[in-house]
Amino acid sequence: MIGTHLYGRRMYETMVYWETAHTLPESSPVELDYAEVWQSAEKIIYSTTMDQVSSARTWIERDFDPDSIRQLTQSAARDLSVGGAELAAQAIKAGLVDEYHLFLNPVLVGGGAAALPDNIRLDLELVDEHRFPNGVVHLHYRIAATQSVSS
Repeated sequence: MIGTHLYGRRMYETMVYWETAHTLPESSPVELDYAEVWQSAEKIIYSTTMDQVSSARTWIERDFDPDSIRQLTQSAARDLSVGGAELAAQAIKAGLVDEYHLFLNPVLVGGGAAALPDNIRLDLELVDEHRFPNGVVHLHYRIAATQSVSS
């Protein structure tokens, strides 16, 4: 279970929906469960422009500091997740990401930020995959045991 989410500003603005999702009468049991999980996690927002947050257990950091994330990871009782293409690229290049959860959706949309950073190679091991009835496929990879990050 995720104990801390690391988000860029835009990803946080998308995910903050879960702070109040439990108040919507049409929320399904699955949505209510996820809202509870999201609300219970810490959230660190990396932004140079955001002045305030609109969710509990959330704070803003102006700069992404890989060493402070390493320290946080070592002292954390639960996993950390990274959300947002630019922030994820920084974390991947710093060697902070050891697992990847990719969700492939049966929709093509062009444009936007790249999901992975340039000039990096990582050998991955497939841990699990799951196909959902709606056509979404979840792929869970971890960095191969002999792998180190090289950029």
